[in-house]
Amino acid sequence: MAAVEHVYAYQRASSCDADGLVLATSGGVTERGLEAHPHFFAGDLDHPQQNAAALLTVARVARTRFYTPPGMVAAAVRAADPVVTSNVDRLRFESFSADCGVYSRLDLLPGSLARAMKASGTTNVDFNPPTRAALAGIGDRGPLHLAVGLDEVAVSTLAGTAVERRVKLPHRWLKGFAEVQVATANLAPRVELSAVEARRFLRSLPRSTGRGQTWAVAAGRGLRLTTRPHSGAVCVSGPERLHFLNVMSRYCRGLTAYGPPVSDGSPPTASAWQLQLDDAALVVVLSPEVRRGFSGEGGVLTDLADDQALRDADLLAIHLGWEPDLDPAVLSASSGLGLDRVLRALACLGGAGRVGFDLAASSYFHRELPYDSDAIRGMHPRLRDAHALVDAGAVRRVPGRFEVTTEVTHRVRLDRTPPTCTCQWWGKHQGQRGPCKHVLAAGLIEGS
Repeated sequence: MAAVEHVYAYQRASSCDADGLVLATSGGVTERGLEAHPHFFAGDLDHPQQNAAALLTVARVARTRFYTPPGMVAAAVRAADPVVTSNVDRLRFESFSADCGVYSRLDLLPGSLARAMKASGTTNVDFNPPTRAALAGIGDRGPLHLAVGLDEVAVSTLAGTAVERRVKLPHRWLKGFAEVQVATANLAPRVELSAVEARRFLRSLPRSTGRGQTWAVAAGRGLRLTTRPHSGAVCVSGPERLHFLNVMSRYCRGLTAYGPPVSDGSPPTASAWQLQLDDAALVVVLSPEVRRGFSGEGGVLTDLADDQALRDADLLAIHLGWEPDLDPAVLSASSGLGLDRVLRALACLGGAGRVGFDLAASSYFHRELPYDSDAIRGMHPRLRDAHALVDAGAVRRVPGRFEVTTEVTHRVRLDRTPPTCTCQWWGKHQGQRGPCKHVLAAGLIEGS
């Protein structure tokens, strides 16, 4: 798949020294519109050693490839720069692994930030090697001064220090933001561990790959790994992908594992693991299998194929207000849309990367990726193919089902959960990776 070339242009490189941590920002979207170098925060950051380690964890995920497909030559990872969102009273740092199978987010909550935000918005931040090395040496001292972006006074003293890096971002990295909010919105807390049990579990995780399908199940007050699912279990495909959280175990105040309902024989699922820290939270989301990146899951396709929901999403977008906790009832009142339409519109906004999902609050939050959301919507081959099938007149209604004719005729049933199709792709995945193009095409006709 072709790559999207995105230029990170910074006024200066990020730095961490005796004067504090300065994170340089690239182009992004703020409450004032597009800005080349937004300035979100300047003030003290409490718990500096803990939060430095958490920031390094998010940056480390972006530099890691957990899975290399057979036949692919392993190469040095050129990491995408983490994304930061200023949400009124908190900062959220997000990243994906190079294979898009692991998502991480650090929420610096109001208790960690001594001052109010300068502005709300989303941008990329520079985590260069010298800054990472300096962060690793942060000791347990008083508050660390943090600046996310620079104000006009500071910028005026930096003539000639611009930094520009040209990085190719694969489509899958961009699509991952859309897919992960769909995955997490369907999860619920299954196990909550104390600090002691959380440390014991994290330190017991394997470092090497090669294990089969793995599940975490309650064992007394803790967790143990097993190869078979049952009620209450949480899938942890590739448990070595969680091992990097071990460095955070000394700061852990508790660990919550999230997953969907499962039973004997359940297929692998996405899971989320949230570390409670002092005035902060670090969440890691794992794809259902090590070899599966979030970008290929197809969870957003049904919502993106709903024209009414897309129109509602455009209307609802002006009411988001960079809130860290979007209340559907409040959005319904302010937009005039019914609650069901608000929920579908939020799913569409998530599909365009414009909202994320906060598991702890069980709510969406406003985020505007520094990429064209319409371009993100256009990155889904199945959806493009579905529209092409409709335009070609390849879809027709017959009693009780739809028929979609390509080289052969496929029978689609939309009255089942999930909708079914007789094509080879659906037969392989059984609806676990979103709808096939034939189901999407039938849905477009159904909704027209």
